[in-house]
Amino acid sequence: MLKEKLLLIIPIVVVLAYVFAFVSFDQSSNDETETKIIEHIDVVMPTKVSRPGCENEDRCYIPTKITVEKGQQVTWMNEDSAFHSVTSGFYDSPTNLFDSGYLDPYESFSFTFNESGTFDYFCTLHPWMEGQVIVE
Repeated sequence: MLKEKLLLIIPIVVVLAYVFAFVSFDQSSNDETETKIIEHIDVVMPTKVSRPGCENEDRCYIPTKITVEKGQQVTWMNEDSAFHSVTSGFYDSPTNLFDSGYLDPYESFSFTFNESGTFDYFCTLHPWMEGQVIVE
């Protein structure tokens, strides 16, 4: 009876050990591409804003203007199929306060605003895309 149980248990243990080893190896080899789950999104770049016209409907960034408290972090999420950026200033006069670089689809960028004021931003790839953060 014990021998029969062992014959059933040993293959199960071997399979579980193999699966565990494979999953552990797979996760350690992909540390650089680990997906980060964002719990709070403040501003979204919706679909099809890489084409001119979203500025006429005030929907290039949603919301286009956001008001936050000093010391608060703002997170932008690119929900479009095109690359976008979040860069401080205006297309013809960027500032060096923040720059997300190119954001892949469904990639996010966060910045903490430690000073009060009005901070304009834009997309370096699509100059009609403009937004504003007001920090109180």
